Amino acid sequence: MTQVIAAGVDVGRDWLDVAFAPGGRSFRAPNGAEGVRFIVERLRRQGVSRVVLESIGCYATRLVRGLVEAELPVWVVDPRRIKALRLVEGSRAKTDRLDAKLIARFALLMSEATRPIPGADALELRALSARRRQLVEMIAMEKTRLKQTVDQGIIDGLKSVIGFLSTERARIEAAIATRTRTSEEGRRKEEILLSIPGIGPAVAATLMADLPELGTLDNKAIASLAGLAPHVQQSGTAPARAHIGGGRPCVRTALYMAALGSIRAKVGYRHDYRAMRQAAKPAKVAIIAIARKLVVAANALIKNDRTWTPQTH
Repeated sequence: MTQVIAAGVDVGRDWLDVAFAPGGRSFRAPNGAEGVRFIVERLRRQGVSRVVLESIGCYATRLVRGLVEAELPVWVVDPRRIKALRLVEGSRAKTDRLDAKLIARFALLMSEATRPIPGADALELRALSARRRQLVEMIAMEKTRLKQTVDQGIIDGLKSVIGFLSTERARIEAAIATRTRTSEEGRRKEEILLSIPGIGPAVAATLMADLPELGTLDNKAIASLAGLAPHVQQSGTAPARAHIGGGRPCVRTALYMAALGSIRAKVGYRHDYRAMRQAAKPAKVAIIAIARKLVVAANALIKNDRTWTPQTH
C-alpha cells in the first residue's frame, strides 16, 4: 500500500515551520511569497497527500492560497484539537518546530476530523464577504456617531465618510454577485436560497461564500457547521443542558437575522415560532430554532435541486 505522508505547518508572523509525518523531518521558511513557493516545491517533491494548519488568523492566508493554487490538499483545524493531542501525549515542551511535528501527527491520526479548504475562487468570495461585513460594521458605527454629534463640521465629515463607505460596500456587493453567478450551479444555488422566506440577497451571499458545504452534508452536520446545533452537556444526576456553540459565527449571525424575517413572513416559519412561544420557549431559543430550520431547509433544497414552497415546508 502507498504510504500516506502528511505535513503540519506552524504559522507565525515571520516564519512558517513545516514538519512531515511519519518521519518527523522539519524545515523553516519565511512567511512571504518566496517562502510559500519554496514550501510548495518541497511538499510536491515529498509527495505529501495532506497538509494541515491551525486556524489562527490572517498570517496563514498567503500560504493557504498558495497551496490551493498549487492544488495541494490543505486543511485548517481548530487549535484546541491540536492542544488536546499534546495533552494526550503528555508533552510539555513547546516550540514552533515541535508544534509543526505535532500538527503533522494530528493529520495522520485524525484524518476524518479535517475538512478540505475551498478552491481559489471560493477563498476570494469568502474574502469579499468578510470585507462586506467590515464595511457594514463601520457604517453602523459612523451612523451612531452621527446621531451623537451636534457640531456641523463633524457632521459633514461623518456624512462624507458614510457616503464613501456605502459606495465601497455597493462595489463589494456587486463583486460578490458577479462571482456567485459565474456558473450555472452558482446561479441555481442563489435562486434556491432566495426562494426561502427570510433569506435575502445579503444572507444568500453570506451562505454561498462562508458555507459552501450546503447541499453536500447531512442535516446534523450542516447545522453544527453553522453553529446552530444544540450540544448536550450532562454529568451524573445533573439535568442535561443543551447549548449551541462553535461553527462559523458569520453564518450563525446571518441565519439569525434571516430567522427574524422568516417569522414575520406569512409563508415563512411564523406558525412554528408561535407554537414554540406558546409552549413557553424563550423568544431567543425559538429564533435560534427557526435559524436552524432555515439552514436545514436550505441544505435539503440545494441537495435535491428544488426551490422552497409552502408544500415543501
